[in-house]
Amino acid sequence: MSMDDLGEPSKNRLQPSSWLMQKVQEWALYALKQGAIPKHIAFIMDGNRRYARQKSMAVGYGHSLGFERLRLTLDWCLNLGVKMVTVYAFSLENFKRSKDEVDYLMRLCKAKLEHLMTENELIEKHGVRINIIGDISRLPRDLQEVVGRIVTKSRKNNTLVLNIALAYTSQHEITEAVKTASEGVKRGLLEQSDVDEHVIEQCLLTEDAQAPDLLVRTSGEVRLSDFLLWQS
Repeated sequence: MSMDDLGEPSKNRLQPSSWLMQKVQEWALYALKQGAIPKHIAFIMDGNRRYARQKSMAVGYGHSLGFERLRLTLDWCLNLGVKMVTVYAFSLENFKRSKDEVDYLMRLCKAKLEHLMTENELIEKHGVRINIIGDISRLPRDLQEVVGRIVTKSRKNNTLVLNIALAYTSQHEITEAVKTASEGVKRGLLEQSDVDEHVIEQCLLTEDAQAPDLLVRTSGEVRLSDFLLWQS
């Protein structure tokens, strides 16, 4: 099944970029800046399939539109001065979906990451550092290679850190953190009594990142769905 079959949106699709919309966004940003700005915002990107089905669209269209909304959201975060954004893009549980949908999502992730590398707007102009957190070994080889390139290319940037959770669940992250701490004890690098909350935090994929000040679930659901359980 091709990306067209799953509903890749047309590049000529009209975008909401009218003068009025831009002015509304400018005033909204101005209003938000009058209060305290969160340093770390986390997003659970879901509801894409539901939205597509409600609009009688292909599921792939919903996923692709979700990535477009993420890019717009990052622009807002940059304008507001947010220092870190973490997005839940693909759960380990999502591998249980149909092969066609999983393959499409992997290709879509690869295409979007490659676009970020070539457009240079986000990485070079705005100084965004991109981290990929999750079980990278579960991703297709070609996507792993793109992940390595974009992480390396942006590693020195510090305006905003974008953590993209791919092949991720919090249970898996915490389990691996405990294993890492245990290995440290086994190798004599740590005493058993040294293993505390701080050590576990250092072994998490987010390492010493500040806990999220705000967590947003785009579908409106009120549950964490195995995302940043320790950090939240």
